[in-house]
Amino acid sequence: MDCRLGCGACCIAPSISSAIPGMENGKAAGLRCVQLNEQNLCKLFGKPERPKVCSDFKPCPDLCATTDQQALANIIELENLT
Repeated sequence: MDCRLGCGACCIAPSISSAIPGMENGKAAGLRCVQLNEQNLCKLFGKPERPKVCSDFKPCPDLCATTDQQALANIIELENLT
């Protein structure tokens, strides 16, 4: 599955414990990543400085659903369960 351009749910909902350029201590769940631009696209996509956890995340139909809002809700629920 390909990402829906402009969704950004995976850059907002989960906590990330590894360093992100501009967020050296990672980010808390629900906090928008500083590398997410105004169009909800990752400024680091395809670059070597993109955190491994972000590069390793792969979209899937069950998690990403059919809307950006549902994807956000699903990832928030998964974050809360872990």
